Amino acid sequence: MTNHKERPDHDLAFMLQYENIAWYEAGAVRILDRRIYPGKVEFVTCRTHNEVAKAITDMVTQSAGPFSAAAMGMALAAWECRTSDAEGQRRYLAGAADTMVNARPTTRLRMQQVVNRCLSAAQIALDRGIRVDEAVRAEALAINDRRYSRVARIASYLTEMFPAHGTIMTQCFGETIVGMMLRESRERGKVLRVFCPETRPYFQGARLTATVVRDMGFDVTVITDNMPAYVMKKERVDVFTSAADAICLDGHVVNKIGTYQIAIAAHHHGIPYFVTGAPDVGHPTVDTVHIELRDPEFVLQAMGVRTAAEGVKGYYPSFDITPPHLVSGVVTDLGIFAPLDLARYFLEGGEASKELVV
Repeated sequence: MTNHKERPDHDLAFMLQYENIAWYEAGAVRILDRRIYPGKVEFVTCRTHNEVAKAITDMVTQSAGPFSAAAMGMALAAWECRTSDAEGQRRYLAGAADTMVNARPTTRLRMQQVVNRCLSAAQIALDRGIRVDEAVRAEALAINDRRYSRVARIASYLTEMFPAHGTIMTQCFGETIVGMMLRESRERGKVLRVFCPETRPYFQGARLTATVVRDMGFDVTVITDNMPAYVMKKERVDVFTSAADAICLDGHVVNKIGTYQIAIAAHHHGIPYFVTGAPDVGHPTVDTVHIELRDPEFVLQAMGVRTAAEGVKGYYPSFDITPPHLVSGVVTDLGIFAPLDLARYFLEGGEASKELVV
């Protein structure tokens, strides 16, 4: 594991830099529009915390992006209520926190953890009589620093599973772990090929993962979502890896729709599937997971161009659930754990479930 003194996002791809995820300045939050990146590099500017919440709901940002956006949105909320008395500011920020938490149902538990930290930072600032918006932004950056540092540790364990000359398959956009695993691989001199399923209907794999891999200087190939099994056999994939929106304590993995079928194909071909993240104390069993159903119209088009006839119906579950017997290991900041042995993570002092670590 490499120990860097630089900011944790050093040497990562453009869209993994803090300023290019979500960034607060007095009176506004600027969010990179991942719906159109990399075709266009544009930012959505939000001037109220409600606009930030809407941007999160509308998928302007995704993966771990909403958590950075929510924290910056809390700083914006502090700016909005800056002329109120202390009690008024506390009430306003509590309302803003509730708005952020409910921006997307699937991310509710982890969003609560983020906004609670922002509320604590705001309370300390109010007690000390210092600018609340700046204090909350400082906490937002501290949350980023902690997450990036933890993901770097996860990447060091994951990279151990890669051959010196290997072929890796991913699913969806794993946010920071993609950049970190490639930065770690580069520092170890590993030569990798990466295959990215396109990940419809938002094409995060084609647009985001593949762009990050390219920006990090590695060979990358995009495949359609119905190609993974063939590619695994034909191209001799060594490892399948993904992050997770939630890792239940019973070993079930909740991630972007399509992960389950790729895990089945990997299991059939004897290819290990390593999921990165940490067990989520908010999901003791898979029964606690709510799968978000999104607008079915999105599956009837591709990047705004309709591909199905009028009158045809669509179906769009945003995530699926991979059972533990298809998971080779859960790669955490404390090492790699068997999916049915996740309680040991906490016995060994694990705390990363308090943050999204992708």
